[in-house]
Amino acid sequence: MRADTNHLTLHGTFVRLEPLGPRHAADLFAAGRDESIWTYMPRGPFDSLDDVQGWIAAAEQFRQSGAQEPFAIMDLRSERAVGSTRFLDVRPDDRGLEIGYTWLTPAAQRTAINTECKLLLLAHAFDVRRCFRVQLKTDRRNIRSQKAIERLGAVREGTLRQHMVVRDGALRDTVVYSIIDTEWPAIRDRLRERLARSPGR
Repeated sequence: MRADTNHLTLHGTFVRLEPLGPRHAADLFAAGRDESIWTYMPRGPFDSLDDVQGWIAAAEQFRQSGAQEPFAIMDLRSERAVGSTRFLDVRPDDRGLEIGYTWLTPAAQRTAINTECKLLLLAHAFDVRRCFRVQLKTDRRNIRSQKAIERLGAVREGTLRQHMVVRDGALRDTVVYSIIDTEWPAIRDRLRERLARSPGR
């Protein structure tokens, strides 16, 4: 399950996931200005290009530690970064990881870009790294996210009560979902079918 996370790039028809780096700062500053993106995130919208660059630098430190693998989400039509996602809690010995810290500019939400992101990440986790388990988590208040995860076919495992303090000072209850290797083929087929039906961007 170990991988060269400095160079891992996942290629699709609509999107390319490539290692997050300083070259993405300007695109992400533009993509991440909408307040609604950050409602349930640990931080708020970017307030300057320096802010984005600091966020990217912090992500790189997590990459170097081996705990996370952050990606820029590239729209292949425009060749611009329209959001970001990560592998989190990477545990090679247990053959497990988490997909999270995902955000997209509003125009890319509920599009083929979003569907293909999940397909690329899950396919790499299960088909390349041979993971036994992939985890997803979301704020209990974020009903839209929960419904989207459930549409994937992920199993809701429970709620971590008062799990973390979020940016509005609220105590966040975190809902935990998982997909295991035996469930992946059916989920893969469902995502491929959804992508084939997609009207595009």
